[in-house]
Amino acid sequence: MAQEHFSGQPERAGPGQLVSADPSDWPVAADWRAAVDGFFGSQAGQTLLAFLRGRLEAGVVIFPPQPLRALELTPAAQVRVVILGQDPYHGRGQAEGLAFSVAPGVALPPSLRNIFKELQRDLGTPPPRFPVPGGSLVNWATHGVLLLNTCLTVEEGSAASHAGKGWELLTDDLIRQVSAGDHPVVFMLWGAHAQSKRALIDGSRHKVLLANHPSPLSAVRPPLPFIGCGHFSQAREWRDLHSRNLKD
Repeated sequence: MAQEHFSGQPERAGPGQLVSADPSDWPVAADWRAAVDGFFGSQAGQTLLAFLRGRLEAGVVIFPPQPLRALELTPAAQVRVVILGQDPYHGRGQAEGLAFSVAPGVALPPSLRNIFKELQRDLGTPPPRFPVPGGSLVNWATHGVLLLNTCLTVEEGSAASHAGKGWELLTDDLIRQVSAGDHPVVFMLWGAHAQSKRALIDGSRHKVLLANHPSPLSAVRPPLPFIGCGHFSQAREWRDLHSRNLKD
């Protein structure tokens, strides 16, 4: 597939946004390659790419710059935990291709603040230093935590603007691949979008944890408040039970 960059709006292009709708510009680990290539070679994948090209040509700002970064940093064989969110942050400078993560020095979004709050409540882990590492979860990603959203791009200021455009078919395949893998994994499904993927996971082999989305709108509400969910300690117990190392 030919590389496509869109230089018609150079003044709007920046390092924190998508500039190419060519998947060859989005590196992934080798053991994700078959699923990714299969999707983008399908009619649904081609339709999604055409949609992204059209939006870029129209000058729309799309985040993140690398939609498949989670697949680059966390090879399938190394996945020990999957944290599943909804779609990327839609504020400028926030989304970096890992669910809930922001680059060092970027102000913590409310959902991420609640994640760190629950981590401290559950395991006693203090919040990270700001500005470095700040809200960056790259260390999680490089140590077996697949930080995946159900939809992998979004337009500036418009949450869920790319929902239903095709990304969900790819992320469903990725979840199925992890579920079919040869080692037990903890799946943390946060929010209704993430929980809709529960049927894709073999619950007899994997630990599936459900909670509301960590957004302030739902983090403390029933039926499954995120604050107090205990997912991090449960993941640690599961790791110990199965003699698997989830590096800190």
